[in-house]
Amino acid sequence: MGTIAANLQGLRSRMALAARACGRSSEEIVVVAVSKTFAAERVAEAHAAGQSTFGENRVQEAVTKITELSDLALEWHFIGPIQANKTRPIAEHFQWVHTIEREKIAVRLNEARPEGSPPLEVCIQVNVSGEASKSGVAPGEEIALAQAISRLPRLRLRGLMAIPEPTPDPALQRRRFALLRKIKDRLAAQGYPLDTLSMGMSDDLEAAIAEGATMVRVGTAIFGPRNR
Repeated sequence: MGTIAANLQGLRSRMALAARACGRSSEEIVVVAVSKTFAAERVAEAHAAGQSTFGENRVQEAVTKITELSDLALEWHFIGPIQANKTRPIAEHFQWVHTIEREKIAVRLNEARPEGSPPLEVCIQVNVSGEASKSGVAPGEEIALAQAISRLPRLRLRGLMAIPEPTPDPALQRRRFALLRKIKDRLAAQGYPLDTLSMGMSDDLEAAIAEGATMVRVGTAIFGPRNR
């Protein structure tokens, strides 16, 4: 068994244990394999091992891979900060965007989404740890952005996303993810039919699963360490 295939098998076992510990099924949690910096051949290797959903945060690199691997019918998620001048290639090539934090970006993605394509599935990024260096709306600001997105016909708001500060403290990990879950519940109570919590990565996915993650974004645990 190749390294990526073995890593995916180990990840699935790890997720199954985490889900079982909190009375959930790992079948309800999507793995977004974060393939940034890895060659298209590695993505194809992961696909051969049963992985079909991939995340990228560098537009030019991603578009090259998406084009090269178009025959595999993969699902592509944009998971990085969005510059206004990159909204068109994102809207044209991706099925999901996890990192909307400004109405201006949402409007530009809506305008650039090709006519006849299904709506772009989107999440609002929330800065649950309050770090000045992190993207995302502050808790409480998500309501106005959700209202703005709901008026855009080529976007479909699916849920929330967060990247808390790295910490080895499982209790702190869970508090950050619990906050995102509570914000989602608050929006749902106001009539937004949200079904997605994009939270948890290689080092904290157990805490995220315990707090209700429906998508985990995993790179290192699948592809190995990145060359910086």
